[in-house]
Amino acid sequence: MDSTPTAVSRMAAACRALVAAPWFNVASFAVIVLNALTLGLETYRSVVATAGPAFHVVEYAFLACFSVELLIRLAAHLPRPGGFFRDGWNLFDLAIILAPLVPGVRENVTVLRLLRLARIVRAFRLFPSLRVILVGIRRSLPGLGSFLLITVLVLYGYAMLGWMVFGKAYPEEYGTIGQAMLTLFLLLSLDGITDTLQAGREVTEWGIVYYLSYMIAASYLLTNLLVGIVLNALQEAHQVEKEPAPAPDAGMEQRLAVLRTALEELEREYARSRSSGHAALPRPPLPVEAGAPR
Repeated sequence: MDSTPTAVSRMAAACRALVAAPWFNVASFAVIVLNALTLGLETYRSVVATAGPAFHVVEYAFLACFSVELLIRLAAHLPRPGGFFRDGWNLFDLAIILAPLVPGVRENVTVLRLLRLARIVRAFRLFPSLRVILVGIRRSLPGLGSFLLITVLVLYGYAMLGWMVFGKAYPEEYGTIGQAMLTLFLLLSLDGITDTLQAGREVTEWGIVYYLSYMIAASYLLTNLLVGIVLNALQEAHQVEKEPAPAPDAGMEQRLAVLRTALEELEREYARSRSSGHAALPRPPLPVEAGAPR
């Protein structure tokens, strides 16, 4: 009866050691890179016409490699399989591997190619530095929402001014509020700003003030604000990555150890009381109320 749990625990420990091995991640990354290169080669018609059947064999080989890797990761959680499904990366891998088997998906060539392309994202889970970038991007999303709102407000304000000043002279760029916002959005990169300044100056001398203030408010201040948000999120993600992850059920195991120690102490106290001839500890005297006879 005890041999089965021992065998399962040994297999899980061996799979955990295999997953933690550096060469395992390198091999998984190599398969991901080869999968991406194969997808790129399929865009050349001459290559597909020459080696079309070979691509199908290679695709099945990649699918087998990804399936074996997923099974190894699942076997590492055999004593507690719930830990496997609590990891979002495992759920992602499971989805992109099982999705081609779903009816309606396996017949759609475009969806299948998107799923094969999604395998490239798995490279983020293999290396801590890539995970830090991904976590940093996720943590920066709330700040990016506020940044986008500020950017839209700045673009809208300057677009209205641009429509009033340059709408008649340059209807293609400032004829409507939408065209003006698109023109100013393209100017965020400062591409062609010299020609733009000259064109604005031909309309009015205030055009230089308009564009210079826009460059300071949008191109410099907003860009630095964006960089600050992303850097702050990356720093937080790096600190989270450096912190050791708590072991599953560590708090429960600690409480059980404390209770076990207390129970052993009570058993020793009871054994000492029995050996000394006292079956129970003496009860403390009841408190006497004021005025009551003693």
